Amino acid sequence: MQHSSPVIVGEAPLAPADVVAVAREFATVEIADSARRRVAAARAVVDGLAADPNPHYGVSTGFGALATTFIAAERRRQLQVSLIRSHAAGTGPEVETEVVRALHLLRLQTLASGHTGVRPLVVDTYAAMLNAGITPIVREYGSLGCSGDLAPLAHIALAAMGEGEVRVLRQAQQPGEAATLSEKTPAADALAAAGIEPLVLLEKEGLALINGTDGMLGQLLLALHDLENLVSTADLAAAMSIESQLGTDAVFAADLMALRPQVGQAVSAANLRAFLGASPMVASHKGPEDGRVQDAYSLRCSPQVHGAARDTMGHAAMIAERELASVVDNPIITSDGRIESNGNFHGAPVAVVLDFLAISVADVASVSERRTDRALDPARNHGLPPFLAHEVGVDSGLMIAQYAAAGIVSELKRLATPATVDSIPSSAMQEDHVSMGWSAARKLRRAIDGLTRVLAIEILTGARALDLRAPLIAGPATGAVRDLVRTVAAGPGPDHFLSPDIEAVTELVRSGAVLCTAKEHSHV
Repeated sequence: MQHSSPVIVGEAPLAPADVVAVAREFATVEIADSARRRVAAARAVVDGLAADPNPHYGVSTGFGALATTFIAAERRRQLQVSLIRSHAAGTGPEVETEVVRALHLLRLQTLASGHTGVRPLVVDTYAAMLNAGITPIVREYGSLGCSGDLAPLAHIALAAMGEGEVRVLRQAQQPGEAATLSEKTPAADALAAAGIEPLVLLEKEGLALINGTDGMLGQLLLALHDLENLVSTADLAAAMSIESQLGTDAVFAADLMALRPQVGQAVSAANLRAFLGASPMVASHKGPEDGRVQDAYSLRCSPQVHGAARDTMGHAAMIAERELASVVDNPIITSDGRIESNGNFHGAPVAVVLDFLAISVADVASVSERRTDRALDPARNHGLPPFLAHEVGVDSGLMIAQYAAAGIVSELKRLATPATVDSIPSSAMQEDHVSMGWSAARKLRRAIDGLTRVLAIEILTGARALDLRAPLIAGPATGAVRDLVRTVAAGPGPDHFLSPDIEAVTELVRSGAVLCTAKEHSHV
Protein backbone atom coordinates (compact mmCIF):
# COMPACT_ATOMS: atom_id res chain seq x y z
CA MET A 1 0.00 0.00 0.00
CA GLN A 2 2.90 2.36 0.72
CA HIS A 3 4.49 4.07 -2.28
CA SER A 4 8.26 3.80 -2.52
CA SER A 5 9.34 7.41 -3.13
CA PRO A 6 7.95 10.71 -1.81
CA VAL A 7 6.08 13.17 -3.99
CA ILE A 8 7.72 16.59 -4.09
CA VAL A 9 5.24 19.44 -3.58
CA GLY A 10 5.88 23.03 -4.59
CA GLU A 11 8.71 22.53 -7.04
CA ALA A 12 6.55 22.03 -10.13
CA PRO A 13 2.89 21.24 -10.78
CA LEU A 14 1.92 17.81 -9.55
CA ALA A 15 1.50 15.11 -12.18
CA PRO A 16 -1.73 13.08 -12.29
CA ALA A 17 0.28 10.02 -11.26
CA ASP A 18 1.47 11.90 -8.15
CA VAL A 19 -2.10 12.49 -7.06
CA VAL A 20 -3.04 8.85 -7.60
CA ALA A 21 0.05 7.70 -5.67
CA VAL A 22 -0.74 9.85 -2.63
CA ALA A 23 -4.47 9.14 -2.78
CA ARG A 24 -4.40 5.39 -3.30
CA GLU A 25 -0.93 4.18 -2.40
CA PHE A 26 -0.37 6.45 0.63
CA ALA A 27 2.76 7.93 -0.91
CA THR A 28 4.44 10.45 1.37
CA VAL A 29 5.16 14.05 0.41
CA GLU A 30 8.06 16.46 0.78
CA ILE A 31 7.88 20.26 0.53
CA ALA A 32 10.44 21.80 -1.82
CA ASP A 33 12.78 24.37 -0.23
CA SER A 34 11.88 26.87 -2.95
CA ALA A 35 8.23 26.54 -1.95
CA ARG A 36 9.00 27.35 1.68
CA ARG A 37 10.74 30.55 0.59
CA ARG A 38 7.77 31.62 -1.53
CA VAL A 39 5.35 30.83 1.27
CA ALA A 40 7.33 32.91 3.77
CA ALA A 41 7.48 35.86 1.38
CA ALA A 42 3.73 35.83 0.77
CA ARG A 43 3.07 35.58 4.50
CA ALA A 44 5.11 38.74 5.06
CA VAL A 45 2.68 40.56 2.74
CA VAL A 46 -0.30 39.36 4.80
CA ASP A 47 1.36 40.37 8.07
CA GLY A 48 1.85 43.86 6.67
CA LEU A 49 -1.79 44.14 5.63
CA ALA A 50 -2.97 42.83 8.99
CA ALA A 51 -1.34 45.84 10.66
CA ASP A 52 -3.05 48.27 8.25
CA PRO A 53 -6.06 50.12 9.77
CA ASN A 54 -7.77 49.99 6.35
CA PRO A 55 -9.87 46.84 5.74
CA HIS A 56 -8.56 44.12 3.43
CA TYR A 57 -10.85 41.29 2.37
CA GLY A 58 -10.01 37.99 4.00
CA VAL A 59 -7.39 39.57 6.24
CA SER A 60 -9.33 42.06 8.35
CA THR A 61 -12.92 41.55 7.14
CA GLY A 62 -15.63 38.93 7.24
CA PHE A 63 -16.29 36.63 4.30
CA GLY A 64 -18.78 36.19 1.49
CA ALA A 65 -21.85 38.32 2.12
CA LEU A 66 -20.07 39.69 5.24
CA ALA A 67 -17.09 40.99 3.27
CA THR A 68 -17.76 44.62 4.27
CA THR A 69 -17.63 43.88 8.01
CA PHE A 70 -14.33 45.07 9.55
CA ILE A 71 -12.89 42.74 12.21
CA ALA A 72 -10.70 44.18 14.94
CA ALA A 73 -7.24 42.66 15.34
CA GLU A 74 -8.01 41.04 18.70
CA ARG A 75 -10.96 39.09 17.17
CA ARG A 76 -9.28 37.75 14.07
CA ARG A 77 -8.08 34.46 15.50
CA GLN A 78 -11.61 33.75 16.59
CA LEU A 79 -12.74 34.72 13.08
CA GLN A 80 -10.53 31.99 11.58
CA VAL A 81 -11.76 29.37 14.05
CA SER A 82 -15.39 30.35 13.46
CA LEU A 83 -14.91 30.20 9.69
CA ILE A 84 -13.61 26.63 9.76
CA ARG A 85 -16.08 25.35 12.34
CA SER A 86 -19.08 26.84 10.55
CA HIS A 87 -18.00 25.68 7.12
CA ALA A 88 -17.30 22.10 8.25
CA ALA A 89 -21.01 21.45 7.73
CA GLY A 90 -20.87 18.34 5.57
CA THR A 91 -23.51 15.68 6.05
CA GLY A 92 -24.29 12.22 4.76
CA PRO A 93 -22.04 9.19 4.22
CA GLU A 94 -18.27 9.40 4.57
CA VAL A 95 -16.35 10.24 1.42
CA GLU A 96 -13.83 7.63 0.29
CA THR A 97 -10.33 7.83 1.77
CA GLU A 98 -8.69 8.18 -1.65
CA VAL A 99 -10.86 11.20 -2.45
CA VAL A 100 -10.07 12.87 0.88
CA ARG A 101 -6.32 12.32 0.40
CA ALA A 102 -6.48 13.74 -3.13
CA LEU A 103 -8.42 16.74 -1.81
CA HIS A 104 -5.86 17.20 0.99
CA LEU A 105 -2.86 16.92 -1.34
CA LEU A 106 -4.20 19.35 -3.93
CA ARG A 107 -4.94 21.97 -1.26
CA LEU A 108 -1.37 21.48 0.00
CA GLN A 109 -0.07 22.12 -3.51
CA THR A 110 -1.90 25.47 -3.63
CA LEU A 111 -0.70 26.40 -0.15
CA ALA A 112 2.87 25.67 -1.26
CA SER A 113 2.53 27.96 -4.28
CA GLY A 114 3.35 31.06 -2.24
CA HIS A 115 0.19 32.85 -3.38
CA THR A 116 -2.18 32.14 -0.47
CA GLY A 117 -0.51 33.97 2.43
CA VAL A 118 -0.33 31.10 4.92
CA ARG A 119 2.69 30.52 7.14
CA PRO A 120 5.20 27.75 6.37
CA LEU A 121 3.90 26.05 9.53
CA VAL A 122 0.53 25.48 7.86
CA VAL A 123 2.16 23.87 4.85
CA ASP A 124 4.29 21.62 7.05
CA THR A 125 1.28 20.58 9.15
CA TYR A 126 -0.75 19.57 6.10
CA ALA A 127 2.21 17.57 4.77
CA ALA A 128 2.75 15.89 8.15
CA MET A 129 -0.88 14.78 8.30
CA LEU A 130 -0.64 13.13 4.89
CA ASN A 131 2.61 11.41 5.83
CA ALA A 132 1.12 10.13 9.08
CA GLY A 133 -1.81 8.57 7.19
CA ILE A 134 -4.32 10.81 8.97
CA THR A 135 -7.50 11.08 6.88
CA PRO A 136 -10.10 13.58 8.10
CA ILE A 137 -13.69 12.40 7.85
CA VAL A 138 -15.41 14.34 5.07
CA ARG A 139 -19.13 13.98 4.37
CA GLU A 140 -20.89 13.49 1.04
CA TYR A 141 -22.98 16.67 0.90
CA GLY A 142 -21.98 20.27 1.52
CA SER A 143 -20.17 21.60 -1.55
CA LEU A 144 -21.80 23.64 -4.32
CA GLY A 145 -18.50 24.22 -6.10
CA CYS A 146 -19.01 27.97 -5.75
CA SER A 147 -16.01 29.20 -3.74
CA GLY A 148 -14.63 25.79 -4.51
CA ASP A 149 -15.26 22.82 -2.24
CA LEU A 150 -15.74 24.82 0.94
CA ALA A 151 -17.30 22.21 3.24
CA PRO A 152 -15.03 19.27 2.31
CA LEU A 153 -11.93 21.44 2.65
CA ALA A 154 -13.18 22.81 5.96
CA HIS A 155 -13.30 19.27 7.38
CA ILE A 156 -9.59 18.91 6.51
CA ALA A 157 -8.79 22.23 8.16
CA LEU A 158 -10.85 21.34 11.23
CA ALA A 159 -8.80 18.18 11.75
CA ALA A 160 -5.58 20.19 11.36
CA MET A 161 -6.86 22.38 14.22
CA GLY A 162 -7.27 19.26 16.35
CA GLU A 163 -11.06 19.13 16.07
CA GLY A 164 -13.46 16.71 14.40
CA GLU A 165 -12.79 13.06 13.60
CA VAL A 166 -10.29 11.20 11.42
CA ARG A 167 -9.23 7.73 10.43
CA VAL A 168 -5.57 6.72 10.63
CA LEU A 169 -3.64 4.25 8.47
CA ARG A 170 -2.55 1.20 10.44
CA GLN A 171 0.48 -0.49 8.94
CA ALA A 172 0.36 -4.26 8.44
CA GLN A 173 1.68 -6.21 11.41
CA GLN A 174 2.52 -9.43 9.54
CA PRO A 175 4.02 -10.11 6.08
CA GLY A 176 1.29 -10.42 3.50
CA GLU A 177 -1.24 -8.46 5.52
CA ALA A 178 -2.77 -5.29 4.12
CA ALA A 179 -2.69 -1.96 5.89
CA THR A 180 -6.04 -0.89 7.28
CA LEU A 181 -7.76 2.27 8.47
CA SER A 182 -8.61 2.80 12.12
CA GLU A 183 -12.05 3.35 13.55
CA LYS A 184 -13.15 6.96 13.92
CA THR A 185 -10.60 8.74 16.10
CA PRO A 186 -10.70 12.26 17.59
CA ALA A 187 -8.42 14.43 15.48
CA ALA A 188 -6.66 15.74 18.58
CA ASP A 189 -5.67 12.21 19.59
CA ALA A 190 -4.44 11.32 16.10
CA LEU A 191 -2.34 14.48 15.86
CA ALA A 192 -0.86 13.89 19.30
CA ALA A 193 0.05 10.28 18.44
CA ALA A 194 1.82 11.52 15.30
CA GLY A 195 3.62 14.33 17.17
CA ILE A 196 1.79 17.06 15.21
CA GLU A 197 0.80 20.27 16.99
CA PRO A 198 -2.75 21.44 16.19
CA LEU A 199 -2.83 24.60 14.10
CA VAL A 200 -3.80 27.95 15.56
CA LEU A 201 -4.83 29.91 12.50
CA LEU A 202 -3.87 33.53 11.89
CA GLU A 203 -5.22 36.15 9.47
CA LYS A 204 -6.15 34.92 5.99
CA GLU A 205 -5.27 31.29 6.74
CA GLY A 206 -8.82 30.05 7.21
CA LEU A 207 -9.83 31.28 3.77
CA ALA A 208 -6.69 29.82 2.20
CA LEU A 209 -7.52 26.38 3.57
CA ILE A 210 -11.03 26.18 2.12
CA ASN A 211 -11.15 28.27 -1.09
CA GLY A 212 -10.37 25.68 -3.76
CA THR A 213 -11.66 23.26 -6.36
CA ASP A 214 -9.47 20.48 -5.00
CA GLY A 215 -12.23 17.95 -4.33
CA MET A 216 -13.66 18.01 -7.81
CA LEU A 217 -10.17 18.06 -9.39
CA GLY A 218 -8.99 15.14 -7.27
CA GLN A 219 -11.99 13.08 -8.31
CA LEU A 220 -11.46 14.03 -11.95
CA LEU A 221 -7.88 12.77 -11.82
CA LEU A 222 -8.89 9.51 -10.16
CA ALA A 223 -11.68 9.05 -12.71
CA LEU A 224 -9.34 9.58 -15.65
CA HIS A 225 -6.92 7.04 -14.18
CA ASP A 226 -9.71 4.45 -13.91
CA LEU A 227 -11.14 5.21 -17.35
CA GLU A 228 -7.78 4.59 -19.04
CA ASN A 229 -8.19 0.97 -17.94
CA LEU A 230 -11.93 0.73 -18.54
CA VAL A 231 -12.11 2.09 -22.08
CA SER A 232 -9.41 -0.33 -23.25
CA THR A 233 -11.23 -3.09 -21.36
CA ALA A 234 -14.34 -2.12 -23.32
CA ASP A 235 -12.36 -2.78 -26.52
CA LEU A 236 -11.46 -6.21 -25.16
CA ALA A 237 -15.07 -6.94 -24.16
CA ALA A 238 -16.21 -5.94 -27.65
CA ALA A 239 -13.61 -8.25 -29.18
CA MET A 240 -14.96 -11.19 -27.16
CA SER A 241 -18.51 -10.36 -28.26
CA ILE A 242 -17.58 -9.91 -31.93
CA GLU A 243 -15.58 -13.14 -31.98
CA SER A 244 -18.15 -15.28 -30.15
CA GLN A 245 -21.01 -13.88 -32.26
CA LEU A 246 -19.09 -14.76 -35.43
CA GLY A 247 -18.59 -11.14 -36.40
CA THR A 248 -15.90 -9.73 -38.65
CA ASP A 249 -12.79 -7.75 -37.88
CA ALA A 250 -12.47 -6.44 -41.44
CA VAL A 251 -14.37 -3.26 -40.58
CA PHE A 252 -11.59 -2.23 -38.17
CA ALA A 253 -8.91 -2.03 -40.87
CA ALA A 254 -6.46 0.84 -40.46
CA ASP A 255 -7.17 2.29 -43.92
CA LEU A 256 -10.90 2.47 -43.16
CA MET A 257 -10.18 4.22 -39.88
CA ALA A 258 -7.93 6.72 -41.64
CA LEU A 259 -10.89 7.91 -43.71
CA ARG A 260 -12.29 9.39 -40.50
CA PRO A 261 -9.20 10.60 -38.63
CA GLN A 262 -10.62 10.66 -35.11
CA VAL A 263 -7.81 9.89 -32.68
CA GLY A 264 -9.74 7.84 -30.17
CA GLN A 265 -11.49 5.79 -32.83
CA ALA A 266 -8.15 4.81 -34.35
CA VAL A 267 -6.83 3.65 -30.96
CA SER A 268 -9.90 1.52 -30.27
CA ALA A 269 -9.82 -0.01 -33.74
CA ALA A 270 -6.13 -0.86 -33.32
CA ASN A 271 -6.96 -2.56 -30.02
CA LEU A 272 -9.72 -4.59 -31.65
CA ARG A 273 -7.40 -5.69 -34.45
CA ALA A 274 -4.82 -6.78 -31.89
CA PHE A 275 -7.30 -8.54 -29.60
CA LEU A 276 -8.89 -10.39 -32.53
CA GLY A 277 -5.63 -11.09 -34.33
CA ALA A 278 -4.77 -14.73 -35.09
CA SER A 279 -8.23 -15.88 -34.01
CA PRO A 280 -9.19 -19.22 -35.59
CA MET A 281 -12.79 -18.44 -34.71
CA VAL A 282 -12.76 -15.21 -36.74
CA ALA A 283 -10.94 -16.92 -39.60
CA SER A 284 -13.44 -19.80 -39.64
CA HIS A 285 -16.18 -17.79 -41.33
CA LYS A 286 -14.26 -15.43 -43.58
CA GLY A 287 -15.07 -15.48 -47.27
CA PRO A 288 -18.12 -15.32 -49.54
CA GLU A 289 -19.79 -18.32 -47.92
CA ASP A 290 -20.34 -16.30 -44.71
CA GLY A 291 -23.56 -14.85 -46.12
CA ARG A 292 -23.76 -11.85 -43.79
CA VAL A 293 -23.54 -8.39 -45.33
CA GLN A 294 -22.53 -6.56 -42.17
CA ASP A 295 -22.62 -6.77 -38.37
CA ALA A 296 -25.00 -4.83 -36.16
CA TYR A 297 -23.96 -1.38 -35.01
CA SER A 298 -23.10 -2.46 -31.47
CA LEU A 299 -20.42 -4.73 -32.93
CA ARG A 300 -19.34 -2.85 -36.03
CA CYS A 301 -19.31 0.64 -34.49
CA SER A 302 -17.53 -0.20 -31.24
CA PRO A 303 -14.43 1.88 -32.17
CA GLN A 304 -16.57 4.90 -32.94
CA VAL A 305 -18.36 4.77 -29.56
CA HIS A 306 -15.31 3.86 -27.48
CA GLY A 307 -13.20 6.33 -29.45
CA ALA A 308 -15.55 9.19 -28.67
CA ALA A 309 -15.07 8.41 -24.98
CA ARG A 310 -11.31 8.39 -25.47
CA ASP A 311 -11.41 11.81 -27.10
CA THR A 312 -13.58 13.13 -24.27
CA MET A 313 -11.00 11.82 -21.82
CA GLY A 314 -8.27 13.60 -23.76
CA HIS A 315 -10.08 16.91 -23.43
CA ALA A 316 -10.72 16.32 -19.72
CA ALA A 317 -7.05 15.44 -19.18
CA MET A 318 -6.03 18.73 -20.80
CA ILE A 319 -8.31 20.65 -18.41
CA ALA A 320 -6.96 18.66 -15.45
CA GLU A 321 -3.37 19.44 -16.45
CA ARG A 322 -4.16 23.16 -16.53
CA GLU A 323 -5.82 22.93 -13.13
CA LEU A 324 -2.80 21.16 -11.67
CA ALA A 325 -0.76 24.19 -12.73
CA SER A 326 -3.29 26.62 -11.21
CA VAL A 327 -3.50 28.51 -7.93
CA VAL A 328 -7.08 28.64 -6.69
CA ASP A 329 -7.75 30.93 -3.71
CA ASN A 330 -9.46 34.21 -2.90
CA PRO A 331 -8.03 36.70 -2.20
CA ILE A 332 -4.69 35.87 -3.80
CA ILE A 333 -1.18 37.18 -3.12
CA THR A 334 0.32 38.16 -6.46
CA SER A 335 3.99 37.78 -7.34
CA ASP A 336 4.53 41.53 -6.93
CA GLY A 337 3.00 41.58 -3.44
CA ARG A 338 -0.58 42.73 -4.13
CA ILE A 339 -3.56 41.06 -2.50
CA GLU A 340 -6.37 40.77 -5.02
CA SER A 341 -9.89 39.41 -4.98
CA ASN A 342 -10.69 37.17 -7.96
CA GLY A 343 -13.06 34.51 -9.27
CA ASN A 344 -10.63 31.69 -9.98
CA PHE A 345 -12.25 29.59 -7.27
CA HIS A 346 -15.30 28.92 -9.47
CA GLY A 347 -15.43 25.25 -10.40
CA ALA A 348 -16.93 25.57 -13.89
CA PRO A 349 -13.87 24.39 -15.91
CA VAL A 350 -13.63 21.16 -13.92
CA ALA A 351 -17.34 20.66 -13.41
CA VAL A 352 -18.18 20.76 -17.11
CA VAL A 353 -15.69 18.02 -18.05
CA LEU A 354 -16.86 15.85 -15.15
CA ASP A 355 -20.34 16.00 -16.66
CA PHE A 356 -18.92 15.41 -20.13
CA LEU A 357 -17.21 12.23 -18.93
CA ALA A 358 -20.41 10.95 -17.32
CA ILE A 359 -22.11 11.16 -20.71
CA SER A 360 -19.33 9.15 -22.35
CA VAL A 361 -19.36 6.56 -19.58
CA ALA A 362 -23.09 6.04 -20.09
CA ASP A 363 -22.60 5.63 -23.84
CA VAL A 364 -19.81 3.04 -23.53
CA ALA A 365 -21.88 1.07 -21.01
CA SER A 366 -24.93 1.30 -23.24
CA VAL A 367 -23.22 -0.22 -26.29
CA SER A 368 -21.66 -2.91 -24.07
CA GLU A 369 -25.08 -3.95 -22.75
CA ARG A 370 -26.40 -4.14 -26.33
CA ARG A 371 -23.59 -6.54 -27.27
CA THR A 372 -24.41 -8.67 -24.23
CA ASP A 373 -28.08 -8.77 -25.15
CA ARG A 374 -27.29 -9.93 -28.71
CA ALA A 375 -25.23 -12.83 -27.36
CA LEU A 376 -28.24 -14.14 -25.43
CA ASP A 377 -30.84 -13.89 -28.21
CA PRO A 378 -31.01 -16.97 -30.48
CA ALA A 379 -32.48 -14.81 -33.24
CA ARG A 380 -29.29 -12.75 -33.34
CA ASN A 381 -26.41 -14.76 -31.85
CA HIS A 382 -25.83 -17.06 -34.84
CA GLY A 383 -26.37 -20.48 -33.40
CA LEU A 384 -25.78 -20.12 -29.67
CA PRO A 385 -28.44 -21.46 -27.25
CA PRO A 386 -31.02 -19.02 -25.84
CA PHE A 387 -29.47 -17.04 -22.94
CA LEU A 388 -26.46 -19.36 -23.26
CA ALA A 389 -28.41 -21.76 -21.06
CA HIS A 390 -27.32 -25.35 -20.43
CA GLU A 391 -30.75 -26.97 -20.74
CA VAL A 392 -33.14 -24.65 -22.53
CA GLY A 393 -36.42 -24.33 -20.68
CA VAL A 394 -34.99 -25.57 -17.40
CA ASP A 395 -32.01 -23.23 -17.10
CA SER A 396 -32.10 -19.43 -17.47
CA GLY A 397 -28.40 -19.11 -18.22
CA LEU A 398 -27.28 -15.47 -18.22
CA MET A 399 -30.75 -14.01 -18.75
CA ILE A 400 -30.79 -12.04 -15.51
CA ALA A 401 -27.17 -10.98 -15.77
CA GLN A 402 -28.31 -8.95 -18.78
CA TYR A 403 -31.14 -7.52 -16.64
CA ALA A 404 -28.51 -6.34 -14.17
CA ALA A 405 -26.53 -4.68 -16.94
CA ALA A 406 -29.68 -3.06 -18.32
CA GLY A 407 -30.61 -1.72 -14.88
CA ILE A 408 -27.16 -0.21 -14.44
CA VAL A 409 -27.25 1.37 -17.90
CA SER A 410 -30.61 2.92 -17.10
CA GLU A 411 -29.10 4.49 -13.99
CA LEU A 412 -26.08 5.69 -15.95
CA LYS A 413 -28.41 7.55 -18.27
CA ARG A 414 -29.82 9.39 -15.26
CA LEU A 415 -26.31 10.07 -13.95
CA ALA A 416 -25.42 11.54 -17.35
CA THR A 417 -27.79 14.44 -16.71
CA PRO A 418 -25.42 17.39 -16.18
CA ALA A 419 -25.03 18.73 -12.65
CA THR A 420 -23.52 21.96 -13.97
CA VAL A 421 -26.80 23.26 -15.40
CA ASP A 422 -28.40 23.18 -11.95
CA SER A 423 -26.87 26.25 -10.30
CA ILE A 424 -28.54 27.28 -7.05
CA PRO A 425 -27.88 30.66 -5.32
CA SER A 426 -26.31 30.84 -1.85
CA SER A 427 -24.73 33.24 0.66
CA ALA A 428 -27.48 35.86 0.51
CA MET A 429 -27.15 35.99 -3.31
CA GLN A 430 -23.44 36.86 -3.15
CA GLU A 431 -22.70 33.45 -4.60
CA ASP A 432 -25.51 33.61 -7.13
CA HIS A 433 -24.08 31.17 -9.70
CA VAL A 434 -22.37 27.98 -8.57
CA SER A 435 -20.73 25.15 -10.51
CA MET A 436 -22.09 22.06 -8.71
CA GLY A 437 -18.75 20.49 -9.59
CA TRP A 438 -18.58 18.36 -6.44
CA SER A 439 -21.94 16.82 -7.35
CA ALA A 440 -20.71 16.20 -10.89
CA ALA A 441 -17.67 14.41 -9.46
CA ARG A 442 -19.70 12.28 -7.09
CA LYS A 443 -22.05 11.04 -9.79
CA LEU A 444 -19.13 10.32 -12.13
CA ARG A 445 -17.60 8.04 -9.49
CA ARG A 446 -20.87 6.11 -9.30
CA ALA A 447 -21.07 5.99 -13.09
CA ILE A 448 -17.55 4.54 -13.36
CA ASP A 449 -18.48 1.81 -10.89
CA GLY A 450 -21.52 1.04 -13.05
CA LEU A 451 -19.45 0.87 -16.24
CA THR A 452 -17.05 -1.54 -14.53
CA ARG A 453 -19.94 -3.89 -13.73
CA VAL A 454 -21.53 -3.68 -17.17
CA LEU A 455 -18.20 -4.55 -18.83
CA ALA A 456 -17.73 -7.43 -16.40
CA ILE A 457 -21.11 -8.85 -17.40
CA GLU A 458 -20.21 -8.59 -21.09
CA ILE A 459 -16.87 -10.33 -20.45
CA LEU A 460 -18.58 -13.07 -18.41
CA THR A 461 -21.06 -13.51 -21.27
CA GLY A 462 -18.35 -13.48 -23.91
CA ALA A 463 -16.35 -16.10 -22.02
CA ARG A 464 -19.32 -18.48 -21.92
CA ALA A 465 -20.14 -17.83 -25.56
CA LEU A 466 -16.55 -18.61 -26.58
CA ASP A 467 -16.74 -21.89 -24.67
CA LEU A 468 -20.00 -22.79 -26.38
CA ARG A 469 -18.43 -22.28 -29.82
CA ALA A 470 -16.20 -25.35 -29.35
CA PRO A 471 -14.63 -26.95 -31.31
CA LEU A 472 -13.92 -23.48 -32.74
CA ILE A 473 -10.93 -21.95 -30.95
CA ALA A 474 -10.71 -18.41 -29.59
CA GLY A 475 -7.82 -16.10 -30.38
CA PRO A 476 -4.78 -15.80 -28.09
CA ALA A 477 -5.94 -12.63 -26.30
CA THR A 478 -9.62 -13.42 -25.93
CA GLY A 479 -8.88 -17.03 -25.07
CA ALA A 480 -6.47 -15.98 -22.33
CA VAL A 481 -9.10 -13.67 -20.84
CA ARG A 482 -11.67 -16.48 -21.01
CA ASP A 483 -9.23 -18.69 -19.10
CA LEU A 484 -8.70 -15.94 -16.51
CA VAL A 485 -12.45 -15.63 -16.05
CA ARG A 486 -12.61 -19.39 -15.50
CA THR A 487 -10.38 -19.03 -12.43
CA VAL A 488 -13.17 -17.14 -10.65
CA ALA A 489 -16.39 -18.06 -12.48
CA ALA A 490 -17.85 -21.38 -13.63
CA GLY A 491 -18.11 -22.22 -17.31
CA PRO A 492 -21.15 -23.52 -19.19
CA GLY A 493 -23.35 -25.87 -17.21
CA PRO A 494 -26.53 -26.00 -15.13
CA ASP A 495 -27.63 -22.80 -13.43
CA HIS A 496 -25.81 -21.85 -10.24
CA PHE A 497 -25.60 -18.86 -7.88
CA LEU A 498 -24.52 -16.21 -10.40
CA SER A 499 -23.95 -13.08 -8.29
CA PRO A 500 -20.52 -14.17 -6.94
CA ASP A 501 -19.33 -14.78 -10.50
CA ILE A 502 -20.33 -11.28 -11.55
CA GLU A 503 -18.66 -9.75 -8.50
CA ALA A 504 -15.47 -11.72 -9.05
CA VAL A 505 -15.20 -10.76 -12.72
CA THR A 506 -15.98 -7.16 -11.78
CA GLU A 507 -12.95 -7.19 -9.52
CA LEU A 508 -10.80 -8.61 -12.34
CA VAL A 509 -11.93 -5.72 -14.52
CA ARG A 510 -11.45 -3.09 -11.82
CA SER A 511 -7.98 -4.29 -10.88
CA GLY A 512 -6.80 -4.21 -14.48
CA ALA A 513 -6.12 -7.96 -14.53
CA VAL A 514 -8.40 -8.53 -17.53
CA LEU A 515 -6.74 -5.87 -19.64
CA CYS A 516 -3.24 -6.90 -18.58
CA THR A 517 -3.94 -10.51 -19.58
CA ALA A 518 -5.30 -9.46 -22.98
CA LYS A 519 -2.28 -7.27 -23.68
CA GLU A 520 0.15 -10.02 -22.69
CA HIS A 521 -1.37 -12.29 -25.33
CA SER A 522 -1.73 -9.75 -28.15
CA HIS A 523 0.34 -7.12 -29.92
CA VAL A 524 -1.26 -4.11 -28.14
